[in-house]
Amino acid sequence: MKLVMKGDNIMRKLWIACLGVLMILGLVGCGTESGKTAEKAAPAPVQTTAQADSKAPAAKGKILVAYFSATGNTRTLAENAAKALNADLYEIRPEVPYSKEDLNYNDESTRATVEQKNDSARPKLADKNAPIADYDTIVLAYPIWWGQAPRIMDTFVESYDFTGKKMTAICTSGGSDIGTSADYLQKLTKGKAEWKAGKLFSPQAKAEDIKSWFNGLGL
Repeated sequence: MKLVMKGDNIMRKLWIACLGVLMILGLVGCGTESGKTAEKAAPAPVQTTAQADSKAPAAKGKILVAYFSATGNTRTLAENAAKALNADLYEIRPEVPYSKEDLNYNDESTRATVEQKNDSARPKLADKNAPIADYDTIVLAYPIWWGQAPRIMDTFVESYDFTGKKMTAICTSGGSDIGTSADYLQKLTKGKAEWKAGKLFSPQAKAEDIKSWFNGLGL
């Protein structure tokens, strides 16, 4: 009897030990599985615009404000328009910048005066990198010189293919209205673009005024 009881005690202890091991393994297994579940449930990191490649082309459907400014007035208008329309900016730069003397309206021999009197004058562009293909709508911004857009704008609209683009113009002036300047640029525009009527604005034009005009064009 004593031997049997000792054997029973030994067997009982072995069962208890086995149960303990099984419980420990079960807890470890549960912990590992819950860790895997939590890992799977964690959302993937989202790439922000700032993290994206800055050299990537702009998305289709966006608006580009392409401007030429010799004194800074049209630059101010273009920047205000870009903010109001949630558009991007591109500066149209001449290969040879205009000096203050070049813009002397009282001197018939100055560069700007000579160019404006010559319909065939085409000042060279500093570059031809305007991302026209990446945009659906192009807003041209320029000052009025002698009743028309500066000849550099003629060069610009003849240097790219605007087929399928929607186009319009905004301008600044010391006294003249937009007149026929946009109509003239439309005639010179390379490719078949859909032109809408342009408008004269002050450099400090309010965002709501620019938005109101633009929305009225149906672009």
